[in-house]
Amino acid sequence: MKRDEIIIKDTHRGLLYEDGVLVKVLGAGRHKLEKERSLFDFSERTKVEIVLVDLRARDLTIKGQEILTADKVAIRVSILVQFAVVDPKAALHAVASYEDRLYSDVQLAARRSLAAMTLEEILTNRTRLSEDILRDVKESAASYGVAISRADVKDLVFPGNLQEIMNRVLAAERMSQAQLVEARTKAEVQRIEAQTKADGQRMQSEAEAEGERLKAQVAAERTQLAVQAETKALEERSKTAAMYVKHPDLLRLEELATLRDLAKNGNARLYLDFDRQRLAKNGAEE
Repeated sequence: MKRDEIIIKDTHRGLLYEDGVLVKVLGAGRHKLEKERSLFDFSERTKVEIVLVDLRARDLTIKGQEILTADKVAIRVSILVQFAVVDPKAALHAVASYEDRLYSDVQLAARRSLAAMTLEEILTNRTRLSEDILRDVKESAASYGVAISRADVKDLVFPGNLQEIMNRVLAAERMSQAQLVEARTKAEVQRIEAQTKADGQRMQSEAEAEGERLKAQVAAERTQLAVQAETKALEERSKTAAMYVKHPDLLRLEELATLRDLAKNGNARLYLDFDRQRLAKNGAEE
């Protein structure tokens, strides 16, 4: 029996059939196969067939599907699906054509999702449609050996009159957003100005209060120093008085010194207070 060779690239896998029965899945590399015998050889022979399956990621576009939304608005949607075969056996055996089946599954998933959404929801949240399709199709595609990496809404086309209305609505929304931003900016500026003014007044009040506190502190310190000085002076006087009481002659000397100083001034006057009754009594005794 003759043998032949086949090389399978790393991007593909090969399904080996013998007499129509799947024997195994061939990986990348060189494989030796037995050739079928000649037609003139009436001995038993085996028919060998290899089907290649591409494992590379591919794009599938579902174009121009007209679908009614939940609020009965007809829109046309195009969806881009990125997928890859991960199970060659399931991809060829589970369905007649995995690409056709994937196309139908995505189409039906898009219809189910859009039929449950209003026009406003579609406009404000287009990612929801993509997420719904991916979640709905991912599990079913896995059953026939296909993995979906993403499903995105490529285009949304609305009826002509609705498109014009939408353009006006979008323009009005942009204008309102601009006005809102302007109003917020103005309000923020006013808030900052008010805050700055309040902070300035607060700082001024704090400065004035601090100034008053310092003035009061200085006045209190001055009063305290004056009291201390007065107290010290009283203490000195008290000591001097005690000294005069203890030594009367010192008081006499102080009086004489005072009289001497007064004598130097011609304008000075000295007034003496005499006890008349005592003088009269002393004169009578004499």
